[in-house]
Amino acid sequence: MEKSTTYKKLITKIILFTLIITLALAFLYGEYLKRDAIEKLTKIDAKKTSKLIFQSLYSAMEKGWNKKDLANIIDRINTIDEEMSVNVYRSPIVAKIYGDIENDAKVRKANPFVKKALHNTEILNIIDESLIQFYYPIVAQEQCLKCHINAKSGDVLGVIDISYPVRDLKVSLTSMINFFVMFIILFSIVLFVALYFEFDKHLVKPIKVFVNKINQITDEKDIKQRVDLTNKIEELSSMQKVFNKMLDSLEYQFYNDELTSLPNRKRLLEIVNKNNYASLMLINIDKFQEINDLYGDDTGNNLLVHISELLEENSPKSSNLFKLHADEYALYYEQDISLEELQSLALYLIEIIEKNIFVVNEGNEAHVNVSVGIAVGNEALLTNADIALKIAKRKRQKYILYDSSMKIEHEYEQNLKWGKKIKDAIKEDRIIPLFQPIVDTQTKEIIKYESLIRLKDVSGELISPIHFLDLAKKNKLYPQLTMIMVRKTFEKFSKIDKKISINLSVDDILNKEVYNCIMTHLKISNFGNRVVFELIESEGIENFDEVLTFIEEVKSYGCQISIDDFGTGYSNFEYLMKLKVDYIKIDASMIKNIDVNKDSQMVTETILDFANKMGIETIAEFIHSKNVYEKVKELGIHYSQGYYFGEPMSLD
Repeated sequence: MEKSTTYKKLITKIILFTLIITLALAFLYGEYLKRDAIEKLTKIDAKKTSKLIFQSLYSAMEKGWNKKDLANIIDRINTIDEEMSVNVYRSPIVAKIYGDIENDAKVRKANPFVKKALHNTEILNIIDESLIQFYYPIVAQEQCLKCHINAKSGDVLGVIDISYPVRDLKVSLTSMINFFVMFIILFSIVLFVALYFEFDKHLVKPIKVFVNKINQITDEKDIKQRVDLTNKIEELSSMQKVFNKMLDSLEYQFYNDELTSLPNRKRLLEIVNKNNYASLMLINIDKFQEINDLYGDDTGNNLLVHISELLEENSPKSSNLFKLHADEYALYYEQDISLEELQSLALYLIEIIEKNIFVVNEGNEAHVNVSVGIAVGNEALLTNADIALKIAKRKRQKYILYDSSMKIEHEYEQNLKWGKKIKDAIKEDRIIPLFQPIVDTQTKEIIKYESLIRLKDVSGELISPIHFLDLAKKNKLYPQLTMIMVRKTFEKFSKIDKKISINLSVDDILNKEVYNCIMTHLKISNFGNRVVFELIESEGIENFDEVLTFIEEVKSYGCQISIDDFGTGYSNFEYLMKLKVDYIKIDASMIKNIDVNKDSQMVTETILDFANKMGIETIAEFIHSKNVYEKVKELGIHYSQGYYFGEPMSLD
């Protein structure tokens, strides 16, 4: 693995490298200048010195001095500087007339430089950096021919051999300035080039790759990708690590539930969209909202974590557990398993959860029930499991295994064309009320009816509101449905001498059109004392003052007020007293098993005791059997409603 570095180290390395290269070049160039200076300047100095020596000898020769006198002059010159040596050699031309010198003859034969100089060539020998040797040919001129009659102009009469050390060599200021200018320019150019290529390699290109990768991740919206730069720069590596850690964090948050740390719905969708053959369980906590409302969000969150831990501990190791929205989990299992084994696994997980006691706080415990929807296959796995879960909840079964026949039933819940169906039903007057009897519990006499909405399909089939009311709210058609129900109910009971209950939500009361519609019908009718408005209590009462104003106004027409599904949602005894309600309709979840469930009996008795003390009459709904009816009668609930007494009907 290549050792990493930093930009600081890289820049220092580049500058040092550049400086070394530049100094090396400068040294070589300096050596060249020095050599050139030695060759040029020393040659000039040596030539001047040689000429001076010749002029000295020439002056002596003009005076008629002999060989001995000339030798003395040369010896005297050699005493000027002990490091300087001067020799003068006669040429054969001079030796022929004036006689030869033994040493000169030897030198002419042995010394190649002297031979060359005798052919009129100046020779400079650089012995080393501290010593030079110069051979200067003495060329005959016109005045020399007077004495050297055997010579002609241009002949070499002799050679002056001068050797001396190079000291304090003087170089011109211009050359030195030019040298340093060139050095600075060269250093700058080399440094710039080195920095340019190194920064391009280690900074510009990696950053371009980094930015392009970020743009790719942004454009593709794929936070699973990572930046992977192959470089040795610590700063870029750190930046890459920080960015990838940020992507890790984003990916974790994007694909995991914050509370339980389990993979979330997005992760599940990616897996099921691969269309591998698998089984999928959707596990939903029943009435989780009640626990959340009763004990608070912290307790609700603790419960969600507790359930996730139970499921993780007891699920097959090869399965994958997911936390979906709100109070729902998913168990994905690709291993081949029979339907019987799958159903056994579902029952086992349900039993584990329901038998496990959840401690809310000191002295309080909660028993949790769940519903499970199961789907098997390689297509629409999540959709099919969701259909099965909804049907399981609606039919109050612990679990349901999806089969293809459920699609038809589910169309009423999820069909994207429901908005148009509802609009068409309104336009074609296919929104109708049915009426379910409410009886005196003791006598079974029908005292009043509850008006219940139905949508008549084009085929004539009556569709329950569970399939379309939520969609009507989403499509902002709900107020129109309420006004249709108010109008048709008033029309019907203008001819029937019984009390009638009409369901209203808080949104209905706050809607001006619905509000005015109700008041208009109360004004033109003369039976306000037979109208009971049932507030759908599970939706809560946040706009309390507006609701109280509505109640006071309708009561001025003799109307009564009932709270529907008491015991769920936001119900509390305090606002019952403030609203001055006339009836409490006890929630079906309390009544359906009241003949065998002691807890339901205890809660119902508490509600009854409160209602009796407040002068509020009670209604039990979901009376579906004789045993339930007998228990309700025994407890003293005033009125009863349910299929045991009659289904919703048209009253035609």
